[in-house]
Amino acid sequence: MSKLDSLRAALAHSPDNVPLLLVFGDACLEEFAADEARTTFEAALRLDPANPAAGLGLARALHLLGRASEAILRTEALVAAHPRHAPAHLWLARWLLDDGNPAAARTAYQKALAIDPAARDEALEQTLGATAAPAPGAAKQIPLTAQGAQPAEPATSDSDDEEPGDLERVAEYELPTDVERPSLTFADVGGMDSVKEQVRMKILFPLQHPELFKAYGKTAGGGVLLYGPPGCGKTLLSRAVAGEIKARFLSVGIHQVIEMWLGKSEQNLHALFEYARRNAPAVLFFDEVDALAANRTDLRASAGRTLINQFLAEFDGTNGANDGVLVLGATNAPWHLDPAFLRPGRFDRVLFVPPPDEPARAAIAGVLARGKPVEKFDPAALAKRTKDFSGADLRAVFEQASERALTEAMKRGQIVPLGTDDLVRAAKDVKPSTRAWFESARNHALYANQSGFYDDVLVHLGLKR
Repeated sequence: MSKLDSLRAALAHSPDNVPLLLVFGDACLEEFAADEARTTFEAALRLDPANPAAGLGLARALHLLGRASEAILRTEALVAAHPRHAPAHLWLARWLLDDGNPAAARTAYQKALAIDPAARDEALEQTLGATAAPAPGAAKQIPLTAQGAQPAEPATSDSDDEEPGDLERVAEYELPTDVERPSLTFADVGGMDSVKEQVRMKILFPLQHPELFKAYGKTAGGGVLLYGPPGCGKTLLSRAVAGEIKARFLSVGIHQVIEMWLGKSEQNLHALFEYARRNAPAVLFFDEVDALAANRTDLRASAGRTLINQFLAEFDGTNGANDGVLVLGATNAPWHLDPAFLRPGRFDRVLFVPPPDEPARAAIAGVLARGKPVEKFDPAALAKRTKDFSGADLRAVFEQASERALTEAMKRGQIVPLGTDDLVRAAKDVKPSTRAWFESARNHALYANQSGFYDDVLVHLGLKR
């Protein structure tokens, strides 16, 4: 059985599996099966319209079919919607060069290298005469006024009928992170019912009914800190929040803010808040927020303290009103945060995200089983045998069981379904990652909890009612 035949058989059993569709589409392109590749990527886009890999795959299939102009137009729209997707810039450079536009091709190629230096194409480089990649950070930066306060106005529109690609296009500068419109909702997040209810009351309701809050002199937005063991769904929940309120979602990591040049980190942080203010409702999600909001007493370098001061100023709306901007922070180590971030008006709502209980683990298992060739699968039976497992641990169980089934499927040349026994067997090889976190958290909750910040941890451990 050929590679394409094996993948076709897998798709027949799991037709809505987007990663599998992408693998099959790429295999079709390798075999020059352009028509089948186009059909496959179109199916992936129907399931996940914002998937950049599917969009680029469709453009490649169209180019292979001789529809070069349409491929270029689609890829230009793709890089506008996903400006940090290096493969799209690279393919656009190749096609623009073939189309007789070397200047635009050189620009696209340089953008690809600025995002991912590993995207270098020596043959293309030689043709373009581009002998070196631009230095990191060489992309157009935010123009500041003489006072260094406000960046130029980004090009946006207030129309509700815009396509997602138009919403994320910024004319004067590139943000240090991508902007998304997640389709994920709470229905896609297994378990966590009590946390979801708190999020609805503390986050969603104020943003969905701002007129009621305005009547009481309160504004929508603010800051919410999610803390708990790693892999328990803090990031997933944050994306679902943005999906529930149909807001723009900016996921920010430390590498997207910190720069070696003096003042550049603060500038990146200001750009993120400024974009969110001008495009509210928007969700700014800071993963591992303790890296950007560390306790200043632990920092000797003035540069780190300056960045924290900038973060606090942006939080307070000193450089602009934050009405309609929701700041979500996630951390595994809340004890490392500067106390100034926990006062009212900043991260004034703190939610503990515990490991999933047994019903929640069953719900997560059901979500993880979607699109996979499962047979005689009992989520409740798996949940009983995975005490203390996080959502990420459960995903690892499915991945290990899938790898074993795939190995067997390659030998037989046909799909081998996953059952409860396969998953329980895989669970024995995965150790719960939450136990180490609770060992550390327990000490902080018992001996550094004067303000009651860690009471939820004590309740979870059965040390407090």
